[in-house]
Amino acid sequence: MQEQDKNLKKEIEDVLRTNPDAAFTVEKIADVLKYHGSAAFKLIVQELVSLERDEMVVVTDNGSFQLNPEKRKLTGIFHANDKGFGFVAYDENQPDAYIAPDNTMYALNGDEVEFEITRPAAGSDRGPEGKVVAITERKYQTVVGPFNQGEDDHGFYGHLKLTDKKISKYQFYISDIGIKPTAGEVVTAQITEYPNAEHPDYMVGIAEQVIGSVDDPGIDILQIVYAHDIPAEFPTDVLEAADAIPDHVLDEELEGREDITDQTLVTIDGESSKDLDDAVTVWKLPNGNYHLGVHIADVSHYVTPGSVIDKEAYQRGTSVYLTDRVIPMLPRRLSNGICSLNEGVLRLCMSCDMEIDPEGNVIKHRIHPSYMKSKARMTYTAVNQIIEAHDENTMNRYKDLVPMFEDMADLHRILYKNRKNHGAIDFDDREAEIIVDEKGHAVDIKLRVRGLAERMIESFMLAANETVAQHYFEANVPFLYRVHETPDADRIKNFYEFLTAFGINVKGDPEHIKPKTLQNVLKKVAGQPEEAMVSVMLLRSLKQAKYSDQSLGHFGLAAPFYTHFTSPIRRYPDTTVHRLIHYYEDNGINAETKKTYAGVLDEIAVHSSETERRAVDAERDTDAMKKAEYMADHVGEEFDAVISSVLKFGMFVELPNTVEGLVHISRMNDDYYEYVEQFMALVGRGTRRTYKMGQPIRVKVVNVDVEHSAVDFDIVNPEETPVSDILPKRKPRSNNGRRNNDHRRSNKDGQKNHHGGNRNGSQRRNNSQSGNKPRH
Repeated sequence: MQEQDKNLKKEIEDVLRTNPDAAFTVEKIADVLKYHGSAAFKLIVQELVSLERDEMVVVTDNGSFQLNPEKRKLTGIFHANDKGFGFVAYDENQPDAYIAPDNTMYALNGDEVEFEITRPAAGSDRGPEGKVVAITERKYQTVVGPFNQGEDDHGFYGHLKLTDKKISKYQFYISDIGIKPTAGEVVTAQITEYPNAEHPDYMVGIAEQVIGSVDDPGIDILQIVYAHDIPAEFPTDVLEAADAIPDHVLDEELEGREDITDQTLVTIDGESSKDLDDAVTVWKLPNGNYHLGVHIADVSHYVTPGSVIDKEAYQRGTSVYLTDRVIPMLPRRLSNGICSLNEGVLRLCMSCDMEIDPEGNVIKHRIHPSYMKSKARMTYTAVNQIIEAHDENTMNRYKDLVPMFEDMADLHRILYKNRKNHGAIDFDDREAEIIVDEKGHAVDIKLRVRGLAERMIESFMLAANETVAQHYFEANVPFLYRVHETPDADRIKNFYEFLTAFGINVKGDPEHIKPKTLQNVLKKVAGQPEEAMVSVMLLRSLKQAKYSDQSLGHFGLAAPFYTHFTSPIRRYPDTTVHRLIHYYEDNGINAETKKTYAGVLDEIAVHSSETERRAVDAERDTDAMKKAEYMADHVGEEFDAVISSVLKFGMFVELPNTVEGLVHISRMNDDYYEYVEQFMALVGRGTRRTYKMGQPIRVKVVNVDVEHSAVDFDIVNPEETPVSDILPKRKPRSNNGRRNNDHRRSNKDGQKNHHGGNRNGSQRRNNSQSGNKPRH
């Protein structure tokens, strides 16, 4: 009964929503839900009263209950599948609703839709089903692709080959209105007609802009940029406004700021970084504590509220780091100039000074505006040479700074231990660095190494972010936070079930999960072949971090308070945080000042979360395409790999360089393979050869589709595969011929559609050019 109580309100709502025109008595609801007895009756009444109070249900004249007509329709985001069906994500605490092909109203992937539930969920085995009743907002207003002309253009001027794989199944015709591109030009087009009952397989639009030619270096990535609606160029008025800002700090700008030019401040970034937005210093205090100073470029001083630069930065939301380019949030005159903490020049900054005890606790802090001069532009490589390799030449070159770097390393170890003690989850997050030639072609893929210097700077940034968040939460003022909410119990239950395949039993209630519990899981698999797979599956089980005007804590970091304060050059939320600090510093904290930002931060949070996801999607799509491009030069070659996921139609494998591809079941010809769901494994019916997640495997590249970022592999030497007895026994079937035909038919169907499926399941985020600063 206790488990039922937790979901009773949802179950009642599902009954009413599935029968929106019907009125139910309490007895009828109890009968449908199979709740019996006076105690159950009382619980149903209590939940109905709550639903009525929430205006979810109305009471009819005869005392029955009915779904409120105004609540029949739900709103969510439609996610399309190549086979025609889709799912609507409408509540992060509820499973997505399945939409059959006949009920989609031809919605495109990413469209916002109104829909109705036609069949409620059945426990955790099957989610709800529904039908789309309206498309309320289109994700795609424009498309991009190479232009061509052909005989099958149905009277239109020509057609585009859509490069966005989420909509590439549709034909796209160009009308004779607008510009007249020539064959081979890559153009953007405004959509004028979406798929509908008259033409479900194509769209129509007007060509608007030629962005290049199919033969131009880098045009493939530029198409991804336009496909994700990321601004590629700055408007003229924004560039003019940036040019009008002085390239040096003026004397009058120093008023009201603390002079910290005498402190030994250094920046530590990647070799190619030009937007240096954080400087740090550390020294030991006489009482045995540490002073940590984190000093961040004061972008908000130059990007004033409502200015053209501010509006453009808000629309962009974040800088985007792609394989061969950076699309900055701010014009380079600011990001690489007056806002960059370049060595030896006066710069304005926002400071967070902390006193940290030997256990890693921040016992005192100050947050204040200041001005500074960086003593050295350090790189991660050089600092690692000092604190890890103890390279004599590098230590001699920076001999005056070596003692501080050693103190920094010591403080990092203290902070790291403190975070781990609180339960912070440390993921195995391997980053790929894709090397391209002068034409933009991928020629190598390397794993980015995170040394002690990178982890040290991350520790300092985390400490500052937590300190600033706690300070303004305790001040009880409107503020912007970075939040990572506690994961859903159902997802954690599924993760626990996944772990049983590796013989891992977890103690911990999924309803009250703690970060420490999940941290211990990663500790158990550390150094094992399945470590990366467990890490990925855990990441999928957690919620997505986002921005909020409410302090909801950061589950992954085990931090009760968290914000983004340390990267205002490349993230709009950080600029907003600085703006808030200035405002409260200048105007004080009172009822009037609290009103100023009370109504606007939620909108900034939502928009910033959306632009962050847009950037991540573009980065992921670019990486996937370039990885496929690299593998296209290696067709026929063999590689060691690890099985990253196993599905009914085959298994995905990952190479040491992070390239992921599919071994389709139709190519596993040595046996008839069945999927064993309990162990998430494929097992040969005759040979008992077994393929599980985390298992090492030797594969050969057999096909690459760069356009769809798809790599296909074959298994090398399947006879060396381990065997098991996990395949359930079943009664023999009389018609073996039919069984084999069914198997082949299933394989063919899966082969046709697998590229639209789970190919990017690992969903890693790429920080490759962002200076390795945390994206938590």
